[in-house]
Amino acid sequence: MSGLARVRPSGALARPGAWVLVLAAVFALLQLANVTGRDTPDTKNYLSYALSLRGDGKREAAAATIDYACAGSAAIAARRQSVDVVRFHRADPSARVLAECRAREWRNVDARLRAGQTAGHTVPFMPERFMRIFEARPGYPVFLVPFVTLFGVTWGMWLAGVVVTVAGGVLVFLTLRTLRVPVPLCLTGQALYFALPCGTTAMRPMTEGLMLALTLAALWGCALALEEGRVRAAVWLVGGSLAALFAVKHSQALFLGLCLAGAGALVALWRLRRGRAVGRGPVAVAVAGCCGVLGTVLLSRLLGYPSESESLQDLLTHHFARPDRTHAWPEFWRLQMNFWVEWLRRQLWEPLFVAALAAGAWGALGRGRRRAFGVFLVAAAGTGILTQAGHPDINIWGGRLIVLAWLLPVLGVPLLLEPVLRGRGPVVLPAQDAADRAHSMR
Repeated sequence: MSGLARVRPSGALARPGAWVLVLAAVFALLQLANVTGRDTPDTKNYLSYALSLRGDGKREAAAATIDYACAGSAAIAARRQSVDVVRFHRADPSARVLAECRAREWRNVDARLRAGQTAGHTVPFMPERFMRIFEARPGYPVFLVPFVTLFGVTWGMWLAGVVVTVAGGVLVFLTLRTLRVPVPLCLTGQALYFALPCGTTAMRPMTEGLMLALTLAALWGCALALEEGRVRAAVWLVGGSLAALFAVKHSQALFLGLCLAGAGALVALWRLRRGRAVGRGPVAVAVAGCCGVLGTVLLSRLLGYPSESESLQDLLTHHFARPDRTHAWPEFWRLQMNFWVEWLRRQLWEPLFVAALAAGAWGALGRGRRRAFGVFLVAAAGTGILTQAGHPDINIWGGRLIVLAWLLPVLGVPLLLEPVLRGRGPVVLPAQDAADRAHSMR
């Protein structure tokens, strides 16, 4: 029987690392379809910050950033016209759109530079109060510096997106393998990460790709603590992820720390009520989360980062283009209620996201042996809901704020499918079943 328990997969599945690289390579090749045109308005702020960190002056950074953003706008305009049933036969609009975009951006930047808005690392594309929000997010610009320095702005931004998205897919695979999920389903999780909005959003030149990867690194740490008892490695992973998230977007570090601390406390209480040993893993992750919350609050105050009220005014005044609201919090809660009613209406109209969340939650919480990790997974995915709730704007770039919630189906669906796979092949073996039962009793 012990020989049966050591049955090895044959062929390429015996080398899962090769399949991980194959999926990553296929994903990278597919991204060549859109080298430009992925940027959002905020991309200019992050790119100009990165160019400033490598030593470019304000005008030099502005020129490179404007050229990149306007080239993307020109490419999008050309693609749209090529399939427009009325205008597809007209002349290529790229040159006109590029010239108009450059003129418009330079008028704005020149006016702000002449007015003395020269502080900080970012080029003044927006009011100074708004730019302070991005000055408090050096993590993503630091990540971009080697890419834009070695490969230029266009290919450097594209390659940075590929690297951070592939890293997220690899972390999905590693997390599922730590949970002892069969290799085909680990690869399924990696493929889901690439194919679902996680991959699309991570490829955008924004902070979301790093946020997804660092959240997955923290979840890998949770899996290590719960499944393998590697508490020290888990604490380093969770703590390091929260520290890096503070540099990328400190509100996400706060949300993730709170959610992981709450999940650890919930798992510990659940085990105590059932008369089981709590174990070091949940407690260690909860402590790391609490330390992350405390460190985020103290450091953000010490460094003078924009407060919650400042972020609220940014939201309600459309990036400080209007006077500050005197009753900001009541207006925010009214907008919050309206937002979620409309959000739910749209989800019921197109229920893929809600169905994916339900399937992921079922897979994460439906089986006893992995239920503890499922609690941490639901908590980490919940930071996407919190991020969206903090900025209830229904029209902000295709739901990128809530994208972290997609981690629930990415990791939960393979867990949901595991019994099906184990029930159809020679994977379910008596010795393996005994090992699983012994592990679940820990």
